[in-house]
Amino acid sequence: MGNLLKLCLLFVLATIIHWAVATLFANVGISVNIMLCFAIAFCTILRPPFGYPSVFLCGLFLDFFNTKLFGSNACAFTICACLVYIAAERLDFEAVATQAVSVFGLVTLASCLNSFLIWTFSSVVLWTGIVNVLIGALISACIAPFIFGAVQKTLTGGAMCKPH
Repeated sequence: MGNLLKLCLLFVLATIIHWAVATLFANVGISVNIMLCFAIAFCTILRPPFGYPSVFLCGLFLDFFNTKLFGSNACAFTICACLVYIAAERLDFEAVATQAVSVFGLVTLASCLNSFLIWTFSSVVLWTGIVNVLIGALISACIAPFIFGAVQKTLTGGAMCKPH
């Protein structure tokens, strides 16, 4: 029960940080995805039965405040979670370089996937450009080690977490 409460508090922290950073970079068209950073960190700590719902809810939360296609973030986040769980057997997510590179790649993938889903289902093109996507992914990657560290220190042990 303790880890569930900690996970809920981390989710609240993720929403606050996501809102603050997204607001900071919104005027220049850069989309920094802090919520996805937290979601990826959850996948590296939580067992799949707890990680997948957490990641899906993170994406769904962003969809509630989205004026585009409802469900696109939840879908993109879940696909990213699948990739993290597949890669977790081969990569050391405790290494800062792995954290940064995986966040960079997955934020870029999620951005492209969101744009593709919106274009497919809405026939609307909402693309800020590859440069803005890559800059946002780079900023997310630079913040990621701090997020991973906070999640690792907060969620330890218990039935929800993977064994070390």
